[in-house]
Amino acid sequence: MISYSDPALAQALNRELTRQREGLEMIPSENFVSAAVLSALGSIATNKYAEGLPGKRYYGGCQEIDVIETLATDRAQQLFGAEYVNVQPLSGAPANLAAYAALLQPGDTVLGMELSHGGHLTHGHPMTFPSRIWNFIRYKTTADGSIDYAQIEELARAHHPKLILVGYSSYSREIDYARIKTIAQEVGAYTMADIAHIAGLIAAGEMNNPVPLFDIVTTTTHKTLRGPRGGMILCKQEHKKAVDKAIFPGLQGGPHENVIAAKAVAFQEALEPAFKEYARQIKKNAKVLEEEFSKRSYRLMFGGTDNHLLLMDVTSKGLTGGEAENALNQAGITVNKNVIPDDPRPPLDPSGIRLGTPALTTRGMMETEMRQAAQWIDRAIEHHHDPHALAAIRAEVKTLTDRFPLYPELNA
Repeated sequence: MISYSDPALAQALNRELTRQREGLEMIPSENFVSAAVLSALGSIATNKYAEGLPGKRYYGGCQEIDVIETLATDRAQQLFGAEYVNVQPLSGAPANLAAYAALLQPGDTVLGMELSHGGHLTHGHPMTFPSRIWNFIRYKTTADGSIDYAQIEELARAHHPKLILVGYSSYSREIDYARIKTIAQEVGAYTMADIAHIAGLIAAGEMNNPVPLFDIVTTTTHKTLRGPRGGMILCKQEHKKAVDKAIFPGLQGGPHENVIAAKAVAFQEALEPAFKEYARQIKKNAKVLEEEFSKRSYRLMFGGTDNHLLLMDVTSKGLTGGEAENALNQAGITVNKNVIPDDPRPPLDPSGIRLGTPALTTRGMMETEMRQAAQWIDRAIEHHHDPHALAAIRAEVKTLTDRFPLYPELNA
């Protein structure tokens, strides 16, 4: 168990450790980092201010910090085949903001995905800060759930965007980056991909890689990449100076070097052969969930999955996404409520739930466990008003998770 001199904090952390150990973590943007990543996050690198870049710092005493950050950037370049990498973004949203700032002038037009069709808030939702600076035009998916490349081409010709943006938070299919690049070249636009969700699958060669093609690529370093919570920008050499200046001094001060040390650890882990098998299993597990929920007559958005996640409409089962999330939580299964394309319901209680396989795959769960998870999810949704039925599922879930220990070293 975790021990601190602060009893209230220790109790909360230990309860959270128990929750993670005893439940099925199926939010597709969550994962379990290795003990080595945890150790780096808590390292003495947290003590050091290091504004600037390796070899060009505004503080003294950065010799070893430069080594740490260079390890992270070198490994990221190797993973993705990038010409240049900046590992300082604090998370995905700051990375996206820095990418816009690097390539655009205020008022420029960006063509990005509609949020309910799989996009992300930072891709121009009217409630966000970027939408007050840049003009975002949004495209949607087709009726069969595919990215509407014809619509993208039509909108690009009509609006002449400075930037065409792809990469999504709930879209579950592969992306034709080459086709996007062709459309962008026709209208003279930059290309940007936000691969936050699928970075680990791309690094392992399990999904198309936009880095060699696109001007700029942003990502988080957690999710399928299984690193610490943070961000990163990969870009062509010609955008290096603009990206660096957009991050510091444009948007951030001192980078979090303990997080960058943890990124370096995670990138090294992702370069190992075992990570490729892990990524393959993520996709296999997601396909099993697709098959199981299809058999149970759930409506799967985008027609299924090519990656690590599924987006499902649960309203046909007699409940909302919020009610499903709550029932599953009581059953020891964590998912998140999520809007579906052109959702008639409000974002805080939408029609769908989003679920994925990265965290369960990290624990060693495979196809058999995915079939069992799907069966439990279906039971919990069917009996969402019955606390006794949900408690019974929770007990069964714990029996399963006991077979896949999580952070046993924290028992010391």
